[in-house]
Amino acid sequence: MQILKDNIRSRILDVAKQQFELKGYSKTSMREIAVDVGVGVGNIYNYFKSKDELFHEVVRPVLYALEMLLQEHHGIQGEDIMMMRSEEYLETCINEYISLYDTHHRLMKILLFRAQGSSLECFRENYTDRSTELVKVWFTVMQRKYPMINIAIPDFIIHLHTVWMFTMFEELLRHSIAKQEMKAILHNYILFEIQGWRAIIRI
Repeated sequence: MQILKDNIRSRILDVAKQQFELKGYSKTSMREIAVDVGVGVGNIYNYFKSKDELFHEVVRPVLYALEMLLQEHHGIQGEDIMMMRSEEYLETCINEYISLYDTHHRLMKILLFRAQGSSLECFRENYTDRSTELVKVWFTVMQRKYPMINIAIPDFIIHLHTVWMFTMFEELLRHSIAKQEMKAILHNYILFEIQGWRAIIRI
């Protein structure tokens, strides 16, 4: 019986992902999902308390991936700032962005373009605000280790750093770009950012 329940739950998530991608959160109904799954609408609520909870579960993998990206670079366990001077750091960032896009571009599209009406419709803004605060703390920690670096950076510049990341992903989602071309674009974008930060921080 548990296997059957897991199958239904998986089917609900698959259909919901298709519907959210096609019509967006606000124009997708639980009844339509139920019809496509082949269950009664009341049965869906045995698995998900609300449409909003279902939406969260659909996009959970990309939420987790974006959180890991933030924490690994600027969280408490964030990388050493001097890594920004290495080719390895550049290559790692490029590979992270390519992997994030390759693995989650459908869910990213749903999260960034189809979330209106859900509790995640302001995800980009909330993530950007949180990122700004984490980066400020990370800079402070790094300055204790390297007193010579400059961290007298306006909050708005740090804010723009994350805004540009989302804008870049949104533009990739809007345009059909071959993987090799996308790698070159990401290489140039990340090189531009790293070199810019190095100049500002003076490392």
